Amino acid sequence: MNNQDFTTTIIVDQTSKEAFDAINNVRGWWSEDIEGGTSKLNDEFTYKAKDLHRCTMKLIEVVPNKKVVWLVLDNYFNFTKDQTEWIGTKIIFDISEQDNKTQIRFTHLGLIPLYECYEICFNAWTNYITSSLLNLITTGKGEPNKK
Repeated sequence: MNNQDFTTTIIVDQTSKEAFDAINNVRGWWSEDIEGGTSKLNDEFTYKAKDLHRCTMKLIEVVPNKKVVWLVLDNYFNFTKDQTEWIGTKIIFDISEQDNKTQIRFTHLGLIPLYECYEICFNAWTNYITSSLLNLITTGKGEPNKK
């Protein structure tokens, strides 16, 4: 069976440490409206985007300069009937170095085309990763949601 989980990859000239640090600076690329810790194993944080989306994440794997994994503990969308679509899914940042460049492979494991939220989430994650996170890593300034 084909892997249908959402995934996208960016490649930067910065080091794996710079990429890792930027990923963990969730307020710098995803949203300024985040409560809780975002960088250490077992940290939990809550993301809010107006009344559209709210979720709680737990960092279940943190390998410095190599990998970060969040587990979705809770989720709410105001635009879907099924509020459980994200619950139990994992958001994975795999970091690797190749040819003096750093690759970040983002996967939302469990976010599949069958989900009601897939198209909106596909577009949102694509923007956050390939624009906001990329810019945070390469220029020091992302485009997170404002508080």
